[in-house]
Amino acid sequence: MTKMEVLLKLLISAIVGLHLYFLWFEMFAWTTKGPKIFSKFPKEFFQPTKSMAANQGLYNGFLAAGLLWTFFIENATWSVNISLFFLICVAVAGIFGALTVSKKIFFVQALPALVCIILLVSK
Repeated sequence: MTKMEVLLKLLISAIVGLHLYFLWFEMFAWTTKGPKIFSKFPKEFFQPTKSMAANQGLYNGFLAAGLLWTFFIENATWSVNISLFFLICVAVAGIFGALTVSKKIFFVQALPALVCIILLVSK
């Protein structure tokens, strides 16, 4: 395995970890941790949006699962293509979140995915 491949696997692993954290946070800790993380929102906002956040968490779990799956695909071309698909999904979600919720989402979610995309296509 080349240094580039190791770097890509580490970066993708970090993105998987982030999205597993998002899954946990949005599905199981929205009403407890949410008010602390999103302190600008009123506290009474979190209970009524609990099921919506859980739905978002589930989607984040699917993104993590898709990226994790790429580690087990033996065909290099398919592994890259499926990695690109899920990384593009992560980047689009991050860009949309940055435009609609908080610019910080771009740096936390979209930028790492975009870096991986650039590294994958320049490989």
